[in-house]
Amino acid sequence: MNLDDLVERITKVPRTRHRRIIAVAGPPASGKSTVAEKLGQQIPKSCVVPMDGFHLDNDTLSEMGQRHRKGAAHTFDADGFVALVKSMQLEGAISYPLFDRTKDAVIPDANQIPAECETVIVEGNYLLLNTAPWNELKAEWDLSISLDVPIDILRERLIRRWLNHGFNNDDAVKKAESNDIPNAENVVQHGFEADLSCTNWG
Repeated sequence: MNLDDLVERITKVPRTRHRRIIAVAGPPASGKSTVAEKLGQQIPKSCVVPMDGFHLDNDTLSEMGQRHRKGAAHTFDADGFVALVKSMQLEGAISYPLFDRTKDAVIPDANQIPAECETVIVEGNYLLLNTAPWNELKAEWDLSISLDVPIDILRERLIRRWLNHGFNNDDAVKKAESNDIPNAENVVQHGFEADLSCTNWG
């Protein structure tokens, strides 16, 4: 399924509520941000909301002894994210946080869903995860899309990502295999089936 097919499918989803809510889900490095951005550029009156603004802050993760697992499902404010998604049907503008990768920190109220937005494209790793409280999200999606990429390709991309962040090869491999790959496996093994599955992205 190519981008034009996705755009056509999304725009045909009936708006039974105030907004049409679309999930773009998949493991780390599957291409979610790229796909969501391209969809947002082509679908009229749409906006893109990333899940990453709900990372728990580093101090909290350190207190939990989970700083090394940042990015795993339990290192997010899942309740806050679920509440945001449920609020997307309210009229008017809705503020949401963003994650600043250069600062490794969440910026509260950094962006907003405009009042005139009719289609919200939500992207993130755990949008279809079948564990509480993430599993409450399934009922909110008018259409869910999963990006399915073989684990060996994900591994290559993840290592390259850490290399691009300045890690040496050994540390890049360790970061990918100790955290990112387990997170990817969690998404694959414990996720609901999406309405649409795409394998040619990233």
